[in-house]
Amino acid sequence: MAHYAFLDSNNLVTEVIVGKNEGEDGIDWEQWYGEFRGQMCKRTSYNTYGGVHSNGGIPYRKNYAGMGYTYDAGRDAFIAPKPFASWGLNETSCTWQPPTPMPVEAGKSFRWDEATTSWVEVTNV
Repeated sequence: MAHYAFLDSNNLVTEVIVGKNEGEDGIDWEQWYGEFRGQMCKRTSYNTYGGVHSNGGIPYRKNYAGMGYTYDAGRDAFIAPKPFASWGLNETSCTWQPPTPMPVEAGKSFRWDEATTSWVEVTNV
């Protein structure tokens, strides 16, 4: 089973469906679904994140599409909404990255604080 994302006129994902695998029944399902709905349709992979397919398969369009994601035709990639103004887009993975990496400390959790553009320990988990 394959997944397909439908896009509005601004290339925003409006819906993701489960459909037929590409080439099944000799049909280009991406094109077929798009024509049937009268909307741009792009294949997406549930197992793809940052341009890597977790099971070694084809990493379709850098990231699995979600509602509100943008399809960037120039990069042929789905990009999540920007989580914070200070974060930048990693051009290779098409994922948003913080200005500083999240600390890794055993037994501790952190959250991003945009006001200070830093990681803050979460103390009441």
